[in-house]
Amino acid sequence: MKEQKTQELKREKKEQKKPKERFEFNKKIIIYIAVALVSIYLMYTIYLLIKQPTDIFTLEEGTLYSEETDIGYVIRDEVVVQGENYKNGMEKIKSEGEKVAVNEAVFRYYTKNEASLKEKIAQLDTKIQEAMSNETNLFTSDMKSLETQIEQKLLEISNITDTTKLEEYKKEIDELITKKANIAGDLSPQGSYLKQLIEERKNYENELNSGAEYVNSSKSGVVSYRVDGLEDVLKPTEECFSTLSKEYLENLDLKTGKIIPASDECGKIIDNTNCYIATITNTDEAKNAKVGDKVKVRLPSGSEVSAEITYTLQEDDNDIVLILRIEKGVEELISYRKVSFDLIWWSESGLKIPNQAIVKENDLAYVVRNRAGYLNKILVKIKKEGEKYSIVEPYDTEELKELGFTNEEIISYKKISLYDEVVLNPDLTKLEE
Repeated sequence: MKEQKTQELKREKKEQKKPKERFEFNKKIIIYIAVALVSIYLMYTIYLLIKQPTDIFTLEEGTLYSEETDIGYVIRDEVVVQGENYKNGMEKIKSEGEKVAVNEAVFRYYTKNEASLKEKIAQLDTKIQEAMSNETNLFTSDMKSLETQIEQKLLEISNITDTTKLEEYKKEIDELITKKANIAGDLSPQGSYLKQLIEERKNYENELNSGAEYVNSSKSGVVSYRVDGLEDVLKPTEECFSTLSKEYLENLDLKTGKIIPASDECGKIIDNTNCYIATITNTDEAKNAKVGDKVKVRLPSGSEVSAEITYTLQEDDNDIVLILRIEKGVEELISYRKVSFDLIWWSESGLKIPNQAIVKENDLAYVVRNRAGYLNKILVKIKKEGEKYSIVEPYDTEELKELGFTNEEIISYKKISLYDEVVLNPDLTKLEE
């Protein structure tokens, strides 16, 4: 009996477990199904997120370029200035890049015994200073003013690192000391020790100045001491332009981007109002270019300047020699004869749109705008078309009239604008305007 009751109890417990096991099993199935549904939803959402950028494009401001990188030879209107005593060394009166007028002193050549004369003058300056300190009747208001100026210049010169500016300050200090000595000489009694020193200094100074050769500018322009010997070869004349073939330019054997070294024997005056760049190219734009065409040049610094094609020459091997004239950025090229630059044939700015979003019908261009799910077919004007993108804008009223639109159509004309969303590869047959 006991065994029978035990078996019945076990059977009852088993029967009680079955509903619970069924519930647990069903619960697991529901969880699995829910997880599967969530996974499918997430995968679909990710798919849409990935897919949408290829279907929708947001309009933004942009610029399209048609440009090429070329090598250019700089042609300038420049005149070399040189004196007879060029072997003596030179002192620059005008610094590199400084403007100069006609007949203005640019630099001077040293005299043969200049170093010796300057040393004697310096020694006399020391003696004069000592002699002046012992004279109590020389301290006039002019003398005090000059001493104040000298002290100020000495304070300023300690903070200068530019060698050209340093020379200018030293020259100004020497001039102030000379003025001070001259005043002291005028105030000193005849035959005094100080008077003798000052007279001796004047004699040395006259000898120094009379022996120096000053070289003046033959024209107005910008001073440069970077002379490379090509000033009379690469110059802006019709005769020069006609000889600038590809072979001729390459035979100059110039290194791109090399800075022309400064000369210590001569200088030159450059016309800074314009210069020319000769380049060799074989692009389709160059082959179709004409004299007078306007382009842009991006200089080595990155600045863009307007340019005009002034000369073209067709070579036998399909290369084109172009000569471009620029009026801005001339000073930037003074140190170079051969540079790398970008020739920009055209550029256009405005609403930038992929060509995939544009559909053409009867010589007119359309896009499909998406606003909150509502799609509209909109007429746009293509300002410039590139390989992958175009710059577009809405038509104005007068343009629509010229295209033959009625007043009613013009009033209802929808315009594309910044940050609008357009559909890529649209099907216009499924839309109404």
